[in-house]
Amino acid sequence: MSVRARIDHLVTSGTFALDGGTWDVDNNVWIVGDDEEAVVIDAAHDAEAILAALGGRTLRAIVCTHAHNDHIDAAPALAEATGAPILLHPADLPLWKLTHPDRLPDGELADGEAVLIADVVLKVLHTPGHAPGAVCLYAPALGTVFTGDTLFAGGPGATGRSFSHFPTIIDSIRERLLTLPGETVVLTGHGGGTTVGAEASGLEGWVARGH
Repeated sequence: MSVRARIDHLVTSGTFALDGGTWDVDNNVWIVGDDEEAVVIDAAHDAEAILAALGGRTLRAIVCTHAHNDHIDAAPALAEATGAPILLHPADLPLWKLTHPDRLPDGELADGEAVLIADVVLKVLHTPGHAPGAVCLYAPALGTVFTGDTLFAGGPGATGRSFSHFPTIIDSIRERLLTLPGETVVLTGHGGGTTVGAEASGLEGWVARGH
């Protein structure tokens, strides 16, 4: 049975800053919904560009996969423009406050929670490691998981900076993501996509290299 909901994709550019360093980055912004309503996954860098991509649809929520600044810097402006709530796992509040000390998220994401949009469900999977409150969003009806910076084509997200932990991200990927159907499409926070099956074969290699 076909579904109405579709996935739209926008790339925005800006900077990532943490631990005193700053890097130029391109971020994937994912919009999931139908012709009437949508959610935005990671409001990165450019609220005006995201608004344009929404095309007048009602924005139901701004879902943050984690609170590194490059994934949330446009969230307050987008929320102000649309009235949509910003949702974040509470374990990432310390990171959030580094970027937005005077504006808290509007709601909390919890492991196992269902975010409903159009005719699909986005299931929240808490996947700490890249950040304490990192989450992935699994849409079974779309055969897709949105992994933020937890899993990329070729390996796990970075764990060399504050609030991150390599053994934890490996556990998250092994237990929460590689248990999904192998054909599940992985849409990431930066760069190109992959599939769960393509990444499953590389897991032990990542562990051996201490990625």
